[in-house]
Amino acid sequence: MKKIGMKIVSIILAMSLLIGGTSAMGTASAADIGKTFERAGLTIVEVIFTTLVGGLNLIVPDSKEFVQVKDRVIENFYEGTEKWNKEAKADAQWKLGHAKASLIPDDLKEAVANGTKSGYYLGGFIDPNNGMVNEIEEIIDDMQIRVIAVEDGSGRGVALFANIDCIGFSNGDIKEIRKRVEAMDLGVEFNSINVSSTHTHSCIDTQGLWTNLFAKLFKNLALSYIPFVDKERGANAEYMEFVYKTAAETMKNAVNDMRPGTMTYAVKEIGDEENSYFNNKNRSQSTSLMKDLSRFIFTPDDGTKPTMIVNIAAHPDVAGLPVNDEDNGRDLSGDYIYYLGEKIEEKGYNFMFFNGAIAGIYEGRGPASDGVPTERRYEETLRYGHEIANMALNLTNSVEEIEANMTDAEKAKMEEEKAIGGDNYTLWYKDWKPVKETVLEPNLNIIIKEVKIKVTNPLIQLVGKLNLVNYTVCKEGFNYYIFAEIGYMEMGDVKVAFMPGEIVQDLICGGGSLTADGSFTGKEFEEKTIYQLFGEDTICFGLMNDAIGYVVPDNDYSMSLLGDHYQEMISLGKYAGSSIMKGFAKIAREIKYK
Repeated sequence: MKKIGMKIVSIILAMSLLIGGTSAMGTASAADIGKTFERAGLTIVEVIFTTLVGGLNLIVPDSKEFVQVKDRVIENFYEGTEKWNKEAKADAQWKLGHAKASLIPDDLKEAVANGTKSGYYLGGFIDPNNGMVNEIEEIIDDMQIRVIAVEDGSGRGVALFANIDCIGFSNGDIKEIRKRVEAMDLGVEFNSINVSSTHTHSCIDTQGLWTNLFAKLFKNLALSYIPFVDKERGANAEYMEFVYKTAAETMKNAVNDMRPGTMTYAVKEIGDEENSYFNNKNRSQSTSLMKDLSRFIFTPDDGTKPTMIVNIAAHPDVAGLPVNDEDNGRDLSGDYIYYLGEKIEEKGYNFMFFNGAIAGIYEGRGPASDGVPTERRYEETLRYGHEIANMALNLTNSVEEIEANMTDAEKAKMEEEKAIGGDNYTLWYKDWKPVKETVLEPNLNIIIKEVKIKVTNPLIQLVGKLNLVNYTVCKEGFNYYIFAEIGYMEMGDVKVAFMPGEIVQDLICGGGSLTADGSFTGKEFEEKTIYQLFGEDTICFGLMNDAIGYVVPDNDYSMSLLGDHYQEMISLGKYAGSSIMKGFAKIAREIKYK
């Protein structure tokens, strides 16, 4: 009742602000008055929504899996390199190993081949257009795990990085993978074991929020009142066991593949206003649009296959959207990340991918952008992925070199597409300017910290109580908390921030939503951005070591769910942004004194 009372007070306060705003009409601008009315209205909607969901939370008991903050045990956590080397040691040497595997289980392949119910669900969309059912009916390409093992020869341990084609991978599941790797006793020391996701919306659900969701919700709700009975996990338990095992084996293979070589780096902004490869689809107040494509290439000394590591801000949600009866969105696909890798592998490289800061940012080239039609949505992802791959492969090449390196088949396909697209056809290397590639000194520094985040979103509180997602939920008094991992890495002189979710790009490089005028609350965001902490050349590896949903600035947080605020529905709450940035500020201070 106290909570409900506070909500009523909030409504009264919001109405008071509204009335107060009208009294200043004589001096305030029309725009300011409009903002005052808008904020007051959205505040009322937010209060109503959170009151209703919060009321439901009051009658659902806490899960028996919850622990007190003071009783939490930290396990399977890595802090990074023990020492921080300012420069490479005289005898330092890059070593890198690569491995990959498919994460499509045999029983799914059999079900699809036989046209029977698969029992596997896609993670990313539950849409009225497909009857709120996303059980897999067709396999278009592959769902993969890609792994690299890397060290600098300084004796400070090996860093493992895995990237999984999925909507997201929770920290509890990542710790389970770490435990499996530790049990293998591979004969090396690890300074970190890191797992990220591509955020592909058309691969098997690894989080448990997109399965037969409503049935599990009601089942677990009923089980909440029955003591000594475990709730059903959201994700398929047998499938997750398959993922743990496959991930650990693939990491083992990457460690065994390690060999000495050199590492290079190049970065280029791709696309322009006329021919954009990225757009801000649904958070207009966040004004930053990070369009950089970063590329690392490891070349082994023994002449074996090099490894290309690509980093862009990718929101691969194209293939999984339902369109019509023939394209109902129930198809498993790695989306354009798969096709990005396919093209790079065709050119003789191993492929590794890291996502970027992706809240509100999506691909900007649909089927009509160059006049070449497609019948299925995954065909859009194929064309988009191959174009991104061509850019990654040619960052340092001139237009003349690009055309000279084309195969006859590639030239013929380009001419065919030109003929179809006509005046609408846009060549990916139009006005292309190459960038320089730098050789990275073999010096790998990593620091990883835990961040305590208060969970204020009542929807996420309910998900936690119903045990749908593999998080360790902690309590302190009447408040709920999640501990997420953040990190910072220097790979030679390339600086990388590890983000545990889908972070608003303004928090990386600054932007409108951090300002008083551009934010929902009309206040400034009080913490520093990644660029301010570490420099404007810092890149982001997003969804790294956790998938905590969207991370938005505190001052622009609104659970009204109207306008450009849908991200808040899938966010831990209004303190996630500041909690994470405070954690990075601590890392920056610690590095300064290392």
